[in-house]
Order: sequence, then structure tokens, then C-alpha cells
Amino acid sequence: MAEIIHFTGTVLTGPWSEQHGLWSVDGRLTFRRPAKAPDRILAGWVLPGFVDAHCHIGLGVGGAVDAPTAEEQARTDLMAATLLIRDAGSPADTRWLQDRKDVPVLIRAGRHVARTRRYLRGFAEEVEPEGLVEAVRKQAREGDGWVKLVGDWIDRGAGDLAPSFPAAVVRDAVLAAHDEGARATAHCFAEETLDDVLDAGIDCVEHATGLLPRHLPRFVEQQVPIVPTLVNIATFPDIAAQAAPKFPQYATHMRSLWERREERVLEAFEAGVRIYAGTDAGSVIRHGRIADEILALHAAGLPMASALDAACWSAREWLGAEGLEEGARADVVLCREDPRKVPEAVRNLAHVVLGGRVVR
Repeated sequence: MAEIIHFTGTVLTGPWSEQHGLWSVDGRLTFRRPAKAPDRILAGWVLPGFVDAHCHIGLGVGGAVDAPTAEEQARTDLMAATLLIRDAGSPADTRWLQDRKDVPVLIRAGRHVARTRRYLRGFAEEVEPEGLVEAVRKQAREGDGWVKLVGDWIDRGAGDLAPSFPAAVVRDAVLAAHDEGARATAHCFAEETLDDVLDAGIDCVEHATGLLPRHLPRFVEQQVPIVPTLVNIATFPDIAAQAAPKFPQYATHMRSLWERREERVLEAFEAGVRIYAGTDAGSVIRHGRIADEILALHAAGLPMASALDAACWSAREWLGAEGLEEGARADVVLCREDPRKVPEAVRNLAHVVLGGRVVR
């Protein structure tokens, strides 16, 4: 027999749109009152399940983790109300999690593609420029419509951040991803890397800490979104302190990127660049921090409704997922107060519902 849940609070079908009267019937949402009485009644401000648009399931400090650890990561995110994850690169094959009904929906990007010895050991498929296109094709086939390039990293010879691959090769790699039916995204810290990936026709940029005013019109015109991962960028001072004795120029650069992190995110938002929320959980960032990222975007200057949108309605639309609409899967978050007016409400959740099942 179908279980019926009645959501009695205000239903936020968008950042500024409200409805009343929503039910889950056998795991699907409806705005039409069922003939039968509900089995459960849940009160609260109703939002679609949060999206973590930059997360790493199956990744630990040393590279791939075992299956129980990957499951624990996914469940930690679930308990924090992350019900949809865009995995932005993992050395572990986590496709088996996609068959589970008790973890967030997972959209995989295969494995990072990085320059040989120019990234964190054990994380990526590492190639030289002549191997980039084929590696991108391979990872595009391994993922769910996304492939992730490591656009820059420290060049120890130069003592600073530098692009990982020549610009012409990056263009060929992005074209190859598109040829395979995938969208390409790129890890970019430095300023000049953004020029290269925009020239290449990239579909998304992760971090974008080197964003300059000259880049903004191109991001808008090319409709390239940014996932800032502010909770990860908060680690830059520690990275700089560790690197300073051996790589002082790199350390200074990383500190300067950190100092302007909020200003750059706000400039992008005000220019019309689409911003999405991602925690970069995995490796050094613990899972379950989507509320922290939403609040960090708000602290950077985004109106709270827009910070929520970065992790809710627009993020789901961007990834081809359903929101709060008729017949959609019942992946729902309920806050105790209106999170647009009380930002901390994203931490103080009343309920989390995954596929019509109350999990918190």
C-alpha cells in the first residue's frame, strides 16, 4: 500500500515562489490532495533536497577509499540534507551506489584528468599533453555526462601556479568531451587558466579564485557557471603557510586568492554569472557541509534566497534533476523556519525525506 506524507508548511517551489498543499504518494510528489488520509504529517518550510555540485564520493586523503567508507561519506551527506551530488572526480568506481535507495542521487564525473606529477597523488588519471584527449574521452565514457580537468596546479619549477596543459590541447580535450556527449568542467585556481578554459569552450569552472573583471563578460556570454567551493578555499592560508619556506611566490599567490575570495564571488553574481553550491568534500574537507557552503555564499554577499537557489532549484535544473513539481521524486528538505529570513535554518532542519522515505 502506498505511503502518503502530507507536507503542511509553505512549499518553496522557487527562491521567491510559494505554494501550499504538497503530498508524497508512494515516493512521488503531488499538489493534488489524495483521497486517503496521510500516514504521516510533516510540518516545516519545504524545499527540494539540497545539491552539492562539487563533492567527491569514494575519495580520501590517500586516494580511493573502500566501499564501506564511500557509503559512509554518502550517508553523511544525506544526513546533512544533500540529496543530489555531482561527484567532481573520484578514483573509486562508485557506480554501485547509484543502485541504492538509501543514499543521495549521484551524478559521476569519472576520475580527474591531470598533468603527470602535477596533482595530488592517487587522485587522478595523470597524462602528458599528448595523452589528454584520449584520457578525456575515456573518463567521459566512465562518467554520467561530465568530465573533470585539472586546469592548473603548482609548477615546482616555476614556483607558482601554472596551467597544467597548453591552451590548444585543452581546446581539443573539451571538444572531445563534447563529442562523447559529456560536459567538461575544470579545476581553476589561477587567473590565466580561466582565459584558457573559456577559450576552449568549457562548460563549468570549479573554484575560479583567479576571477578578474575581464573574465566576467565572457562567463556571462558563454553561460559558464562557477562552483566556488568556499569552504575549501578557506584552507588556502594553511596551504600557503606550509608551502612558504620552499615556494614563497606560490604561497603569496594563494594568500592573495584567498583574500579576495568573497569579493570575486559577489562580483560574479552581480554580473549575472550563475553560481552553484559545492563543498569539495572528500580528501581534506569533511562530508556533510552543504549548509556551511550555502551560508558562506550568503556571507560573500549573495541574498539568502540566491544562496539557497545555488543549492536547490537552479542547481537541480542545471543537472537535469527534478525539483518540487508534480510527479517528481519526493526528495524534500523541511526547515523549521523560513531559511530566506533565518539563514541558520538550513542547519536547523525539521525533516529530510529521500524518495518518499523520512530519513531524518
